[in-house]
Amino acid sequence: MFRQTAELPKLKPEEGTMNIGEWIYGLFGAEGGLLLVLCIFLIFLVDAMFFPTLPELFIIVAFFYDPTLAFGLLLLGAAITAECLGLVLLYLIVGKIRIPKRIGNAVNKYLNFLVLHDERLLLLNRIAPMIPFSGAVVRIAGWNIRWSVMYVFIGSLLKYGVILLMSDFFHKFYSEGQAQTFTIIFVIAVIAISFMLSVIMKKRKGMDKQEPAV
Repeated sequence: MFRQTAELPKLKPEEGTMNIGEWIYGLFGAEGGLLLVLCIFLIFLVDAMFFPTLPELFIIVAFFYDPTLAFGLLLLGAAITAECLGLVLLYLIVGKIRIPKRIGNAVNKYLNFLVLHDERLLLLNRIAPMIPFSGAVVRIAGWNIRWSVMYVFIGSLLKYGVILLMSDFFHKFYSEGQAQTFTIIFVIAVIAISFMLSVIMKKRKGMDKQEPAV
């Protein structure tokens, strides 16, 4: 199943280049595509609800298993679904428990420092991470859950869609090993730029030491 990459003219692969795609393929086997998609879904769900898991790296490593449009769309769908579901689940969980007033005040004070103060911040959060535990923040801030899910959907579609498109581009014009190397460099650059933007925006607002107590 899957693993039917079209043969296109590519540069000759360099000898000794580590092929992550073949390693992943050997690990999951010829019929392991859907299992890998499930793994990506769970990784993104954990990232959305609990703690950062560097999902950008995981999704492109999974894409190396079968760098085709069909498999890329499956991975993208799993990522977007997990991001939206994680937001909604955490929103519902926080709605069932009593949040101390001081935590609610701290979250709202933190949000007031940011460049945006409503659901649109969730879209900006895809580029420059500013708010952890988004579902909890949506509940505490009283944001509209439908608009929140929409912005997470759009942001995830754009961010991970661009990452997968770039990986697809590299696979079309370079050898598999080179494409994997260029993709990983690209994703690391995306993560680094996102982190730097987040730090810069916080420092400009004078809140680099003021994190929400969620």
